[in-house]
Amino acid sequence: MNDLGELKEYVRVHAKGQRIPQYQHILDRIVTDEGSGPGSWVGEWCAAGADRQRQGRHVDAVRRFALARFPFVDGPARADAAARCVAAVERWSADVAGVEPLTVELKDGTVRCWTYGLSSAEKRPLFLVMGGIVSVKEQWAPMLAQARRLGLAVVVTEMPSVGENTVPYDPDAWQMIPGLLDELADRADVRQTYATALSFSGHLALRAAVDDPRIRAVITVGAPVGRFFTDVEWQEGLPAVTLDTLGHLIGVPAAAIPGRLAERAIAVEQLQALEIPVYYVASRRDEIVPYAETALLRDGVRRLELLEHDDVHASPGHVVRTQLWTTRALLQARGVRNAQTGLLNVLLRLAR
Repeated sequence: MNDLGELKEYVRVHAKGQRIPQYQHILDRIVTDEGSGPGSWVGEWCAAGADRQRQGRHVDAVRRFALARFPFVDGPARADAAARCVAAVERWSADVAGVEPLTVELKDGTVRCWTYGLSSAEKRPLFLVMGGIVSVKEQWAPMLAQARRLGLAVVVTEMPSVGENTVPYDPDAWQMIPGLLDELADRADVRQTYATALSFSGHLALRAAVDDPRIRAVITVGAPVGRFFTDVEWQEGLPAVTLDTLGHLIGVPAAAIPGRLAERAIAVEQLQALEIPVYYVASRRDEIVPYAETALLRDGVRRLELLEHDDVHASPGHVVRTQLWTTRALLQARGVRNAQTGLLNVLLRLAR
C-alpha cells in the first residue's frame, strides 16, 4: 500500500499535464489506498473514468483510468484499472482514422505501442514519445489525433517494465530504443527520429542517442543522467513512492535500491560524443532528480537548450509553459519555422 499523502502530491503534475480539471474534487474523496471501493484511490479514479465513458468521452476516461493505476500495478485493483485504461483507448481509436496498435517482439521482451502514420509506401520521419516510471502509453495516445499536422509518423510507448512493456528495466534497457527503431525501419524514416522522452525514459533516450545516430534530437523533462544513479545518499532520501516504483520495476525491495544504480549513469565523455540537440527542462528544487544533473549536461552536451523552473519535480506550477516549450523544441529540432512556431514564441512569452 502506498503513502496516500505522497500519491496525492505526485499525481498533481500528471493531472495538470493531462488537463484534468477539478481533479482536487476526486482527491478530496480519497481516504485510503486499499481496495477499489468508494473512497479508495482506485475506486474514485475509476468511478470518474466510468462516468466519462458513459458520456462517450473516451479520452477523458483514459486519463482517469491511467491515474487509477498510478504509480504501478500492485494488485488486482490497479490491474483492473490498467486493463480499463487500455480498453478505453481501444474504444477511442476505433473512431480515429490512422491510429493503430502495434506489438513489437524484441529479444528481451514485448513492446506494445500506439501509432499513427506508419507506412511502407510513404516513410515519414519518426516521432517517438515515452513517459517515465509511472506513466503508461495510453495517457499519451490522444496526441496521436494531432499527428496529422506534424508530417511525422508517431509512436507512443512505455519504458521497460512499465505498463505492457515486458522488456526488463536493467542497465541495458536503453537498447530497447534501437531495437524498436530496427523494427520500424520498413514503415518510418527512422534515420530521422525525434524523441520526447520524459523523466526516466529521457535517460534511456540520451543513452541510446550516444550509440545510435538515427536519433536526431532528445526532448526531456527532469531526466536522471549521472548523479542520480551514483549518489547513494541522494537515493536514500528519495520519496517512498519513487523507491517503491523503482523497486517494482527492477525487482528488488525498495530498501535495496540505494547503491544498485551506478552502472546506469551516463558519463560526461559519452555526452560529449552527442552531436544532436538536447532540450532539457530542469526543476531547481527537484526532490527526485538532482538539479546537479544540469551541470553534467552543460559540461557534456554541446547543443544543449535548457529551460529551468524554480519548482519541484516535473514543475507542476509551470505545466503550460513546459508543454509549449517542448512543442517548440520538436519543431526547432526539425528546422521548422512557420506561423505555428511564431505563435508558440508568442505564447511562451505570455506564459512567463
